[in-house]
Amino acid sequence: MSLLDWSVFAVYFGAVLAVAYSQSRKNVGVEGYFLANRRLPWGAIGLSVMATQASAITFIGTTGQAFENGMEFIQVYLPQPLVMVLLCVLFVPFFYRAKVYTAYEYLENRFDAKTRSLTSFLFLVSRGMAAGIVLYAPAVVLSVIMSWDETVTILIMGVVTVLYTMMGGITAVIWTDVLQMLMMFAGIAVALVVLFGALPQEVALGDVVYIGGIQQMWTSIDLSWDPTNTYTLWSGLIGGFFLALAYFGCDQSQVQRYLTAKSLKQSRLALIFNAFLKVPMQFAILAIGVLLFVFYHFERPPLIFNPAETALVQDSSQAQEFARLEVEHQATHELRKKATLSLLEARRNGENLQSWRRQISQYDQQLSALRSDSKQLVQEVRGASSNDVNYVFPSYLVKYVPAGLLGLMIAVIFAAAMSSLDSELTALSSATIVDFYQRYFRREASSQHYLMASRVATLFWGVLASGFALYAGQLGSLIEAVNRVGSYFYGSLLGVFLLAFLVKRANGNGAFAGLLAGMLAVFVVSETTDLSFLYYNVVGALVVVAVGTLWSLGRSQGAEVSG
Repeated sequence: MSLLDWSVFAVYFGAVLAVAYSQSRKNVGVEGYFLANRRLPWGAIGLSVMATQASAITFIGTTGQAFENGMEFIQVYLPQPLVMVLLCVLFVPFFYRAKVYTAYEYLENRFDAKTRSLTSFLFLVSRGMAAGIVLYAPAVVLSVIMSWDETVTILIMGVVTVLYTMMGGITAVIWTDVLQMLMMFAGIAVALVVLFGALPQEVALGDVVYIGGIQQMWTSIDLSWDPTNTYTLWSGLIGGFFLALAYFGCDQSQVQRYLTAKSLKQSRLALIFNAFLKVPMQFAILAIGVLLFVFYHFERPPLIFNPAETALVQDSSQAQEFARLEVEHQATHELRKKATLSLLEARRNGENLQSWRRQISQYDQQLSALRSDSKQLVQEVRGASSNDVNYVFPSYLVKYVPAGLLGLMIAVIFAAAMSSLDSELTALSSATIVDFYQRYFRREASSQHYLMASRVATLFWGVLASGFALYAGQLGSLIEAVNRVGSYFYGSLLGVFLLAFLVKRANGNGAFAGLLAGMLAVFVVSETTDLSFLYYNVVGALVVVAVGTLWSLGRSQGAEVSG
């Protein structure tokens, strides 16, 4: 990074910290720390809801996912507008009117303490792991740009973010999210403009779409009913619906946001705001990944995008074989580049394109095979599999984005990651203190005591997230990894809340039994079938509702007979 990049980065990051500090001073007591004293406007909450989900993972993992597999990931987001409407009608009124601090506190009012504690515990486990993935994402960027070791970067990021979160509270988190989200929109626009500007002058927008179409990178709708395929229209509409409903409706990191609103109407407006903007934003970010795929038809991509893995192989006994692969990769890329330019020329002249298309597809397959061979070498050297999809976008930024704009893009990714992570830590802290510490250990204490305990809990979860982040690099695509982790838990959590809202005769014992059955069902399905992880959410939710309802009705009928 140049001096100009560092200056842009420093100015922007300083502005974020200033906003966080100034807003944190408006908090009053524990309610201020966790719920901003329930006084925030819908616009700020709506942007914060988006920013919490659209962390650095969105820029790094989603663009890398699209570079490898095209626009298929958009199918997971298609049900979100419907989810937001359902939340406004069903979930938000229950939470807001109950005046609770956490979503799981509501379950004790509706069922019993054991149901509340188990759901909160499952949230802590799932979100604690996801926080580690969120922390790992910016470490990828910094390790590529600054040649820092990922472990050191993760630890530095963890320390800084924990300190920032302990100071700020939810008020600071939400208002910095507003700034982050606006900058994310700017970052998306900058990335698209720079990518188009870096293409050869003779390559027009229509040519970009056409080249991506050769490998069906723009094809975003797969009508297959194969339940083992994660990215189809049906897995997105069904599994993605349950995943989004569980995340936005049962996850404390989201529920906590719309509990900070001035009124129920403001909470609903914040979610409707997301219903209109989320899918278009996600489409634009995925488009960046597809544009990178097209861009690397004209510029030679790295054989392995992770520079640390490249250096490792080059210093090993496999160096000669890796050098041979790089030579072959260079030659094949040049052939594909010439074929692509010839295809575009023939297209402009109205000539037959089939022979050029076949050639390009053949070269794409050869390049893909060379990448697979190089990853195999990495696996042999390091003793672990190689997955460099998360390095695609950072590698492009470092090599091709102009000075100044690079600093802006890095600032956007860095700050987005911190904003998402401190949101996770605040949610984890609130669930820990309200659902466990205050409920079971110190029922009567001063507000200052609970505030200090909340900051200690934030520290604990920050340390745990840092530890899990050290493992996150082995999980493949970060955007897929965070959804996969959530899918083991979210469906069952959703089922409990659906029981609470929809089944009037459901009781605490039924809800508890249903939750255990749902988690067991997800575990069995994940271990014994190839079902896509998106459907885990469906399995968990339906099993919880079915078992919880039958158990409650059976027990109540038994009690009536006994009576």
